[in-house]
Amino acid sequence: MTDLDELRAELDGLAQPEKKKGHSASEERIIAGFEEIQRFVDQHSCTPQHGEDKDIFERLYAVRLDRIRALEECRTLVAPLDHQGLLDDDYANAAESVETMDDDALLAELAGAAGTPELTQLKHVRSSAEKRAAEQIADRKPCEDFETFRPLFEQVQTEVKTGLRQSQPIEAGRRAIEVGDFFVLDGITLYVAEVGDPLKTTAGEVDRRLRLIFSNGTESNLLLRSLQRAFYNDHAARRLSSTDSGQLSFGGELEADDVESGTIYVLRSLSEHPFVAEHRELIHKIGVTGGKVEARIANAAHDATYLLADVEVVATYKLAGINRRKLEALFHRIFAPAQLELTIQDRFGHPVKPREWFLVPLHVIDEAVQCIRDGSITNVVYEPKTANLVSQGE
Repeated sequence: MTDLDELRAELDGLAQPEKKKGHSASEERIIAGFEEIQRFVDQHSCTPQHGEDKDIFERLYAVRLDRIRALEECRTLVAPLDHQGLLDDDYANAAESVETMDDDALLAELAGAAGTPELTQLKHVRSSAEKRAAEQIADRKPCEDFETFRPLFEQVQTEVKTGLRQSQPIEAGRRAIEVGDFFVLDGITLYVAEVGDPLKTTAGEVDRRLRLIFSNGTESNLLLRSLQRAFYNDHAARRLSSTDSGQLSFGGELEADDVESGTIYVLRSLSEHPFVAEHRELIHKIGVTGGKVEARIANAAHDATYLLADVEVVATYKLAGINRRKLEALFHRIFAPAQLELTIQDRFGHPVKPREWFLVPLHVIDEAVQCIRDGSITNVVYEPKTANLVSQGE
């Protein structure tokens, strides 16, 4: 053997072994997705479940796990990682498998997600910031004292239906997050129960630890800035305007960040009609307008709605963040038992029966407005015999 041959043989012995082929990008995504499911199971001690009442990320994990179980190549790929037995039949979800779902059911499970992943790719690609926010939102635990908060959610639901609360977009920097606030995030109503002391972050910013109660009976101790990021990532997130935070101002100025919706006005007629003249101190018209009250009543003497007579304004209440039409309808429902039964002739001699006048003392109307502030207005009705507001069912 020549010196050259000896050198070649020596170099061949020192040659590095051939590198094993790594995972493809698709396989890496499948593995990463399976690891997210494993983290969920570690945190919640159960597999992710299907259902509209579940968190959006749990529903996505449930669909993803069903797909991994259904596809042999996926099962083979993640089997070495499955230390929790998630691929075993006895650990399978009792919920409907993705293989048996129709298109509508599958789309419902993915409601709120952007796009539909291809079956073999399991795409739900998010940035690192989105992943951190998702993990924080999904990291919830059962709320042990939820019964304390349940009446609050029920009341808010009623107030939204009646228009006393409105769903408003969350605008950055417009209003702080405070104790007592209600929001909708990922389709679930949340209540801010506690706001902790200021915390200094590594970036030198100030943050706070929150206690958030969710309408599905869970809670989270999310950081304030994390909640704000979650609002930013959920374009459907909404603030439920509060009825007890100064949004209904009684003769005073509105706060700078309030949005004026209109004015409740109470009128007294100056008509010389015998019945009206006899009960002038008791007969009132209750309305809500988005403009100026003066402009609304400028032509009262020629309008049958105002009893074809001038009127005087005896009370006004500014509104903010409240649906005017629904509120006006609510007032009319409450005072319906005392509606004025009076028919007059209009300018053309036609009989007209105005509908917005009521035989109600002014102090009772003011009491009704106060009930708007504390949210009890939805269970109240006027009792003409006692001239009092009473709870329905009494």
